[in-house]
Amino acid sequence: MQGNRPEKTPDYFDGDTYIQHNISIADGLSGLGAALEELGRQGIQMIYDTVHQVLAQGNYVLAVSEGTFGGTPTSYYDLWRVENGKIAEHWDVMETIADKDSWQNANGKF
Repeated sequence: MQGNRPEKTPDYFDGDTYIQHNISIADGLSGLGAALEELGRQGIQMIYDTVHQVLAQGNYVLAVSEGTFGGTPTSYYDLWRVENGKIAEHWDVMETIADKDSWQNANGKF
């Protein structure tokens, strides 16, 4: 996800049995690949800069991260279900991080 070894992406997923809950992405590793390819064609980069927390319980893993989506500061909350050592299912929430001068408190997103 941080672009360090994109060629290894297929090693982490349960192929085309992988279930995707983001309504903009089709199921399966092929669906994820097609969605990322389309973003690339549009010149939209999804960049993960910082992983703030990784929480795991049983076969669920939540990563709380920060980066940019299309150049806009974005928070990423990714929840994965892992089965037999591979990502079998994914849910996510992405939210634009507002400019600090508009915050109503000093707590921030993270």
